[in-house]
Amino acid sequence: MAAAGVVSGKIIYEQEGVYIHSSLGKTSDQDSLISGILRVLEKDAEVIVDWRPLDDALDSSSILYAGKDSSSVVEWTQAPKERAHRVAEHLNSYEAEWDMVNTVSFKKKPRTNGDASSHRNGKSKWSFLFSLTDLKSIKQNKEGMGWSYLVFCLKDDVVLPALHFHQGDSKLLIDSLEKYVVLCESPQDKRTLLVNCQNKSLSQSFENLLDEPAYGIIQAGLLDRRKLLWAIHQWKKIKKDPYTATMVGFSKVTNYIFDSLRGSDPSVHQRPPSEMADFLSDAIPGLKINQQEEPGFEVITKIDLGERPVVQRREPVSLEEWTKNVDSEGRILNVDNMKQMIFRGGLSHVLRKQAWKFLLGYFPWDSTKEERTQLQKQKTDEYFRMKLQWKSISEEQEKRNSRLRDYRSLIEKDVNRTDRTNKFYEGQDNPGLILLHDILMTYCMYDFDLGYVQGMSDLLSPLLYVMENEVDAFWCFASYMDQMHQNFEEQMQGMKTQLIQLSTLLRLLDSGFCSYLESQDSGYLYFCFRWLLIRFKREFSFLDILRLWEVMWTELPCKNFHLLLCCAILESEKQQIMEKHYGFNEILKHINELSMKIDVEDVLCKAEAISLQMVKCKELPQAVCEILGLQDSEVTTPDSDNGEDENVSMTICPASAFQSNSLPVLTASGGRDDNPTEISMSPNVSRLTPA
Repeated sequence: MAAAGVVSGKIIYEQEGVYIHSSLGKTSDQDSLISGILRVLEKDAEVIVDWRPLDDALDSSSILYAGKDSSSVVEWTQAPKERAHRVAEHLNSYEAEWDMVNTVSFKKKPRTNGDASSHRNGKSKWSFLFSLTDLKSIKQNKEGMGWSYLVFCLKDDVVLPALHFHQGDSKLLIDSLEKYVVLCESPQDKRTLLVNCQNKSLSQSFENLLDEPAYGIIQAGLLDRRKLLWAIHQWKKIKKDPYTATMVGFSKVTNYIFDSLRGSDPSVHQRPPSEMADFLSDAIPGLKINQQEEPGFEVITKIDLGERPVVQRREPVSLEEWTKNVDSEGRILNVDNMKQMIFRGGLSHVLRKQAWKFLLGYFPWDSTKEERTQLQKQKTDEYFRMKLQWKSISEEQEKRNSRLRDYRSLIEKDVNRTDRTNKFYEGQDNPGLILLHDILMTYCMYDFDLGYVQGMSDLLSPLLYVMENEVDAFWCFASYMDQMHQNFEEQMQGMKTQLIQLSTLLRLLDSGFCSYLESQDSGYLYFCFRWLLIRFKREFSFLDILRLWEVMWTELPCKNFHLLLCCAILESEKQQIMEKHYGFNEILKHINELSMKIDVEDVLCKAEAISLQMVKCKELPQAVCEILGLQDSEVTTPDSDNGEDENVSMTICPASAFQSNSLPVLTASGGRDDNPTEISMSPNVSRLTPA
């Protein structure tokens, strides 16, 4: 089917059984139903829509060309034999001037019987292809009116024959095209989709960009207006739905911008380092990473961090260990030691329902059992009062509350696709799904300003799974959202800050890797966006996420430990990324494909080892100290010569993070070690509090 004469390129969409209905019953020489194959192809930043009869796919001589007369009316004629090869080469070259789309009308030349035999009954007369940049609109059939069909209208009012989808419908094609162009309904005809339409907010976005340095690029003709509008639309999608749009949107937007900036000769159009920041600021206002020339940024030069220590992990905290640390009234004894044990090994599953309430701040660590019982009663009343608020809203009221309607619609959509492979949430009419929905709706009453943002269901799901109780799950979720709130705010301040901080840490650990990422336009670390947004929820298995989150909730060994987890993962992937010379797209794809393939214990070992390595460094930059919540502390060490104490100023993490345990542990490679060697520290090291 695909052989010589078929336009080559990366196939984005392909559908057989797409017909042209050429017979209107008026003349005898017209064809009736012509079966063909429709493709959308991508090559050299050009997207091509190509339809041809199935028979023509094997014969390059059947490709049609357009001959324009003085009135710009074009007749579609068979390519002469002597021109067939040249036309085929022209089409395969993906040059900008597509002869066959410069038509105003679509006509058939009369033919003799002698023509018919060489033209395979005339089917080849209907082949066409066009560049997506020349598409003006798409007209769709009315619902319920037989086969689904589309009519492409090109620039200069070129109308191509209707394509009828006998096998399936045209939805997949529309979805494929929307990856490259913006489509919206025409105000005059809902059946017509306009290409690169501008709504009010999109127009405003473009106007705002005119005040930016990027406008110079537009004026210089280096950035196609259509592509810029499409890129702005994608950034808006990322802001509205950062979780689902991130891994796809960043790649597409940057490709379009970069391809436009580079043009045909990369040596001519060299973009300045700050150029991409202008576009990124539209998605994440104020995001500036590694712009070392900017005031307020500390230039981090290469620093010898010293040898990285070997870190070992212990077994999860058992019910027996937990019980031993509870007094007769139910208070938790030696909270610091308990947090340390949880950090080093996590919790046995039987403990999670109880311990997570303390880790998330729902229960105070120093509360008695009786106090917690009273607190739960109070919180239960409070929860159901808020739940009643949205439950009691009538349909008539909701019709006049667009914000609540939007929240409900988004929540219902997200709940139906959250962890559905987990037995707790699988199947139709699952009570777990109902609870997810109700808790998220109630949270909208709890936090009117934030409401619901996509991705929040991912944070709630493990909490409900562990708590198995609507009220407890809600208050644990509310506490967790207190930590994560900035990630979901409209200005995305939390994401901006974390990306900047992660870049700072990674540059200290491996400036060479950072330089490589920057050379591949990846210095902004977009590929870590999803990790940070929902705390690795989609990167690890469900059970591993339970372990990872409870470790992070201890807030040990230092502040922003999750950023060191990012560094640990990136360090593990550095060799493959650099040795295989991955570019922007390959890096995004590679990082995205790590999902469910990362060993949680190995990453925890590496991240803790990185923290130990950093705090032992006496020349740690101030910016890094602030990120990790470290401060200068007077450490008293015994002098072996005179027995006197010598005060040494060092930057350290909380001492409890470094204490070893005699139980079986995991080595940094993830293996179990039943005879661990202890990591010793002076007993005089003072515990630090976050800065």
